[in-house]
Amino acid sequence: MKAKIFTSLKIIIAAILATLTAHFLKLNFAVSAGIVAILSVQPTKKETLNTALSRLQAFIIALILFKTCSCILGFTYYAFFLYLIVFIFLCQFFKWYSAMAMDSVLISHFLTLKAFGADELKNEILLFVIGVGFGILANIFLRKQTDKIEALKKEADEQIKQILNRMSQRILDLDFSNYTGDCFKKLDTAILEAKIFAEANANNQLKKTDNFDQKYIEMRNAQKEVLQEIYKYIIELKSVPATAQTVSDFFKKVAEEYETNNDVVLLIEELQIIHSKMKEVKLPQNRNEFEDRALLFMMLNRMKDFLYLKRNFYISYGCNKKGLK
Repeated sequence: MKAKIFTSLKIIIAAILATLTAHFLKLNFAVSAGIVAILSVQPTKKETLNTALSRLQAFIIALILFKTCSCILGFTYYAFFLYLIVFIFLCQFFKWYSAMAMDSVLISHFLTLKAFGADELKNEILLFVIGVGFGILANIFLRKQTDKIEALKKEADEQIKQILNRMSQRILDLDFSNYTGDCFKKLDTAILEAKIFAEANANNQLKKTDNFDQKYIEMRNAQKEVLQEIYKYIIELKSVPATAQTVSDFFKKVAEEYETNNDVVLLIEELQIIHSKMKEVKLPQNRNEFEDRALLFMMLNRMKDFLYLKRNFYISYGCNKKGLK
C-alpha cells in the first residue's frame, strides 16, 4: 500500500510540475506537458529511460510525417487521418506502442493551430521535453527496496529449511503425516515474488548492474528443483534401511546450517565422508532394502548437487560483496 501511495504521489507531482513549467514558459497547451509526464513514469528507472528513448524516436518520425501530410492535404482532418494510418503502422512495426497516443496528442496541436512554423515546432518539442523530463526525474527517487528483498529471500530460505527438515523426518518415518509435496507450492510463491522484486531492484540501478539478488534467487530456484527430485526418491521408499539414519541426520544438519553466508565447504566434506562410509556398510539382504538403499544413495548424490549450487554461487559472487564472510 505504501508503495502505491508513493508511486501515485510521484506521478501527481511530476504532472503538476511539468504543467506549471510549461505554463511559466508561456507554451500553448501547457496541460499536455503534464499528460506527457504521467505517461512517462514507468515502474523502474530503466523502463522509464527506454520508454523515453522510444518515444523520442517516434516523436521525430511523427513530426516529419505530419509535416509531409499537411503539405499534401493542408491542416485538415484528412491530413491527420493519413498521418494516423501511417504512424500507427510504424509504431506497431517498431514496437513503439506507448508512443502512439502521447505523440499523436502533441501532433494534433498543429492541426488546431493550423500552422507548422518554427514557433509551433518549438512549442511541441518543449512540451515533449518537459513532460518526459519530469517523468524521468520522478523515477530518480526510486531506490532499491533492500529490506523487502531481504525479507523475501529469507522467506524462500525458510521454506527450503522446512522442506529439508520434513525430508529428514520422512526418511525415517514412512507414515509421516501430510507429506504431500504441497510445501513446494509455498516455496514457488516465495521464489517468484522474490524474483520479481530482485528484477525491479536491478532495473532501478543505473550506474552499475547489481545482480547479486537475482543470481541468489536463481541459485535458490535451482536448489528447489533438486529438492523436487529428491522428494520423488523419498516417496518411493518402502522401508527404513540401516543407512537411513545417517542420511536423515545429514539432511537435518543441512537444514540447520542453511543460511546465506554459509560456503558449505564443511557440509561437502562431511557428505564425502558419508559416501565413503556407506560403501563399507554390509550388503542388503533383500530386494526392497537394496532398492531403498539405492534411493538413499541417489538422494545423497542429488544433495551433493544441491550443495555445489551454493558453493559455486559463493565462489562466483563472493558473499564478501555483500559484507558476508
